[in-house]
Parts: sequence; C-alpha cells; structure tokens
Amino acid sequence: MTRLSSAPSPFLPGTGGTGVYLDHAATSPVCPEAAEAVLRGMSITGNPSSRHAAGDEAKEALEFSRAQLAALLDCGPDEVVFTGGGSEADALAVVGTVLAAEHRGAHVITTAIEHSAVLESAAMAREFGAEVTVLRPDPRGWIDPDDVRAALRPNTVLVSVMHANNETGVLQPVADIADIAHQAGVLMHTDAVQTAGKVSLTGIGADLVSVSAHKFYGPKGVGALKVASGVRLAPLIRGGSQERGMRAGTENVPGVLGMGAAASAALRHVDDPAFEEHRHKLRVRLLKGLEEAGGIEINGAGAPCVPETLNVSFAGVRGDTLVDILAVYGICVSAGSACHAGSDEPSHVLTAMGIPAERARSSVRFSPGRTTTVLAVEEATARVVEAVARLRALGPADVPQPAHA
Repeated sequence: MTRLSSAPSPFLPGTGGTGVYLDHAATSPVCPEAAEAVLRGMSITGNPSSRHAAGDEAKEALEFSRAQLAALLDCGPDEVVFTGGGSEADALAVVGTVLAAEHRGAHVITTAIEHSAVLESAAMAREFGAEVTVLRPDPRGWIDPDDVRAALRPNTVLVSVMHANNETGVLQPVADIADIAHQAGVLMHTDAVQTAGKVSLTGIGADLVSVSAHKFYGPKGVGALKVASGVRLAPLIRGGSQERGMRAGTENVPGVLGMGAAASAALRHVDDPAFEEHRHKLRVRLLKGLEEAGGIEINGAGAPCVPETLNVSFAGVRGDTLVDILAVYGICVSAGSACHAGSDEPSHVLTAMGIPAERARSSVRFSPGRTTTVLAVEEATARVVEAVARLRALGPADVPQPAHA
C-alpha cells in the first residue's frame, strides 16, 4: 500500500518548509475556515433534495453557504448557482445564454485575452449556430469599452469580458462595458475568477459572474455562477432540478461549505485597509527585487491591475526554463497561465497584446497571496536574480534584449 509522506512540503506557505509559493493565480492554499467547513460537510449524510431530516440538514447547510457566497458576489442568495468550478461556470454563462436565445444566429462578443474556458465556450457556441466577435486589447492588455459598443449588433445576446486577466492581472472596465451592453438590451458576463476575494465585486454591473473557490482559499473542484434574477439560461448538465434547474446533479455539500467559508473570510480581507496596504507593499518589493536582474519588461504596464499578479519578461531567458530552475529552489511561479503549462506556444494573452513571440516566451508570472511575507518575496527575488544571471551566462537564447536595456 502506498503511504503518503508526512514531511512538510516546501511548496506551500505555513508548512515549515523552506520554499516560497508565488503562484496564487494558479491556486491558493485552503484557509483554516474552509478546511474546517469541508470536514464539517463530510459528516452531513443527507441529500439536499431528500424530504426528511437528513436531507433538511444538508439543504440548510447548502443554503447557508449560498448566502455566504452571495455576500461576496453582491447578489441575492437565489441568484447563486453552484458549479463544478470556474470553467463550468463560464460554459454555463456563454453557451447557456446562446442556447436560451429564441433565435439562431445569436451574436456573442468576447475578447482575445479571455481565459481558455471562455474562448472554448465561445467556440462551442459557434457549433450551435452563434456568431462570435473577438475583440483585441490595446498594448497594455486593456479592452476599450468603445470597441464593445462598435461591435454590438441587433442579434447580440451576450458580452463576455473578464474582470481581471489571469496572466497579467490587468483589470478591465467591466462596469462601463456592462452599461453599454445593458443600453442595447444585451446580457453581460464577466469571469471574476481572478478578482473574487481580492477586489470588491460590488457595482460591477454584470448579469453573470463566474468564480472558483480555489482561487480565494477554498477547495478545488467547486465554483459558482451569479445569475441575475430574470436571466434565462439553458442548462448544460441535465437530469435533475437542482440549482433552479440550471445545473443537475447532487450538490457537492462539503465543497460548497468550504467555498462559503472561504468567501466569508475573503470578504473580511477585501474590506480590511491593512490587507490593501500589505498587497501593495508585496508588489513594490517584488518589482524592486526583480529589477535587480536587469533587462526586464512588465507585461501590462500602465494599465490598472490587481496587485497580486505581476507578469515579467526577462530578456535572454526562456520563461519555462527559469520556472524549472526556480522550482529546484522551491520557488513556485508560472510561465504564463498554469492552465497551459508544458506548451511551447507563446501565451495567447501576450500575443493578443502585440507582444512578440520571443518576449512572450520569456515571461514569468509572479502571484503572491495574503499569507505571503515581505521576507519571502525578498528571498524569492534574490533566487530569481541569481538564476537569470546563470542562464544569461550560458550564452544567447532565442529572446533578444529589449530596446531600452
């Protein structure tokens, strides 16, 4: 029988290891409140749909968690639909809107910098007869609301623009875009996976909002979609009447409880000025430390962004090679999006921003979290500078020096 090691992992904060975890944009550690809630949920026997005492207990727990998540999403509990994660929430929003449209040839507007979960959902919508317009960002990775306005058609049914990009952290003007969409009678969806628990979602104006628990210190494999009252979606998973008929299947009660607890904890941090100060301090220290390597470019510079995500290109260095070397030191970062790890193709996000393939391949994403310390950032950046110098000393790579270096 395989035995799990009891040794502390150096790749997670708070375990007593020597590594530094700077990949919170990929996933975050489970907070104590969420872990406790998951364990509590494991002891609940009943099915939330069953009409007896055990079922009532499960249903009560489910609805308590729904209210917790609604507070994070700034909506009513009856507007929260639980899903198996952020990708499923994106698919339900995009494809569900198209399938619910009363006419074929529905038109969807999205952007070239969306997470692949949205882009692939848009591709699926095409298979059901939808037309899709994909907008490109400016060189900073920012979407101009006027471009959305210009792309609207009489048959447009949905605009889908992410709240913050998962690779660059650039914040999009979702509230302004939502106003434009609503003036035309069009629904607005935003993928808020990278902002839930970091940025207030109050007043963003979207009818459909996707979130994923593991990005805000909850368990993996559970997410949610805010569906504003009156919005019609065709379910993608059918077979039962759960989740207001929008998502069949017995709900993941332990996971939902963990997500609800994580949402409540995250909301406390979002409203805490000390948290705001800490996250900005980490970004300043991170950038200052990385600048010691020389020859760096900040991807998304000049645009509003979430402080936790910093995307940097290191001239003369392959990003994936640098990531592998840092992993040996226990420094956890990503070359672009973790969802595409192992691919040699340059990031579709950076490419859409007009960044040359060579520079895109030299990019690394650093994403500290609320448990990250200034000391940890300083230790990590010292390792980065050392590793970059070693790689550059080996000889020229396929990435040219930036013009200003």
